[in-house]
Amino acid sequence: MKKFALFLWLCGGLGVFLNAQSLDMNYFKAIKPRSIGPASMSGRVTAIDVVRSNPDVIYIGTASGGVWRSTSGGVTWEPLFDGQPVMAIGSIAINQSNPDDIWVGTGEGNPRNSLNTGEGIFRSLDGGKTWKYMGLKETKTIHRIIINRDNPNIVHVAALGSPFGPNPERGVFRTKDGGKTWEKVLYTNDQSGCAEMVVDPSNPNKLIAGMWEHGRKPWFFTSGGPGSGIYVTHDGGDTWQKRTEADGLPKGPLGRTGLAISRSKPNIVYALVEAEENGLYKSTDGGQKFTLVTKGETVSDRPFYYHELYVDPQNENRIFNLYSSLSKSEDGGKTFQTFRSRLHADHHAFYIHPDNPRFIVEGNDGGLNISRDGGDTWVFSANLPLGQFYHVHYDMSIPYRVGGGLQDNGSWVGPNTVWEGGFRSGGIRNHHWKSISGGDGFDVGFRPDNGRYAYAMSQGGALSYIDLEAGRSQTIRPTHPDKNVELRFNWNAAFAQDPFVPTGIYYGSQFLHYSKDSGQTWEILLPT
Repeated sequence: MKKFALFLWLCGGLGVFLNAQSLDMNYFKAIKPRSIGPASMSGRVTAIDVVRSNPDVIYIGTASGGVWRSTSGGVTWEPLFDGQPVMAIGSIAINQSNPDDIWVGTGEGNPRNSLNTGEGIFRSLDGGKTWKYMGLKETKTIHRIIINRDNPNIVHVAALGSPFGPNPERGVFRTKDGGKTWEKVLYTNDQSGCAEMVVDPSNPNKLIAGMWEHGRKPWFFTSGGPGSGIYVTHDGGDTWQKRTEADGLPKGPLGRTGLAISRSKPNIVYALVEAEENGLYKSTDGGQKFTLVTKGETVSDRPFYYHELYVDPQNENRIFNLYSSLSKSEDGGKTFQTFRSRLHADHHAFYIHPDNPRFIVEGNDGGLNISRDGGDTWVFSANLPLGQFYHVHYDMSIPYRVGGGLQDNGSWVGPNTVWEGGFRSGGIRNHHWKSISGGDGFDVGFRPDNGRYAYAMSQGGALSYIDLEAGRSQTIRPTHPDKNVELRFNWNAAFAQDPFVPTGIYYGSQFLHYSKDSGQTWEILLPT
């Protein structure tokens, strides 16, 4: 009888399998994705440019959400890049003499461990309605684009190259024919790319570039080497001169350099230099000689992830510094004050209007913020769905719930749908979502036998056991029986639930850990 039952079960399973194989996939083509939230946060913004003659028109690039445009000063947004082969954006530049002419460099220019590389450079001649691929595919990451103000067919591109290994397609590239052909005009070695490039507002042929030697391995990041340095050209890139210790810069090897030129006084140049001790340097002769202004982590704490400067276009002593915080100096960089507004951490993109410096747009790991009073107050653009989920899981509730962890925006749990009537109808709202953990969120797992409980991860191997109803959180990160053994976890550590034990979980450091009781106790399975 048991054998006959097994035979029927196998036949039934085979029938389901064959039926599934015959399913017409065209049924799914008509199903469109829908956003279910949460909208309490956004995601990493990496590039900003604004139409100078009409600042209500704002273009932004994002780490993994493509290009977006607002024609309402940031009130509403529309995606422009969804039909392209890549969503990671490193730079945006508008031809201000023809604002429908937009250039986009792909591949994020801040080589964190979870960045997405790009597919070269793209151009639109109709304000983002259509795009044309313009080459430079192997550059992988493009951090800056400069359009010549006198001849928009001349474009300079700062390409970082691949952070994961040597490649020669990096440095500064130039086109003189609107992108039909390219030439590499600045190159130091196959591990060094151009991390920053600025142009003299009074002379489009004078550019200053910051070359950066760097490399990322799964277990390590290197920054600095002989390929790094500051280079200046006065002839549009035909020739370059390197600035060295003899010109007032710190002794090498140097790392990443952030650069800014004053619009009101172009002879004033600022350089934020990663060295043995990071420092802010100032030149008063257009970048020929530099002097140290200030140094230390108060001006730069994680150069690989953010290392940019911007100068108020009407005040050469007012400097904005982008790093873990957004700070401002009123005395030429001698001192900095952090903005007190509740801005998200980790700042990557910045725009200040050349005619109205009180209008500022800035982007960080949490999204986009706009200020119209010089940074005293900010408006957060909450309607940009840019969150970067590392992992997404669901449970067996009715309706089922979805949980996941976001890059630098914590871990969240929410419903896939809601059934509410009356004045509360209208679909999923922010109040239906629960923030269950902070930091960089990764896996979220639900206990299959009791949906009240969930697991949430964050960076450095942090692991929590969450009571979703009571709002309580318990740290359950495993330890080693030998207190002298330090556990090493990946940024996004390995987590799995036991399919046979409802309270069983696996966790990975340099060991494979197992808990049969939701993290209350642990044992090491491998290596023994």
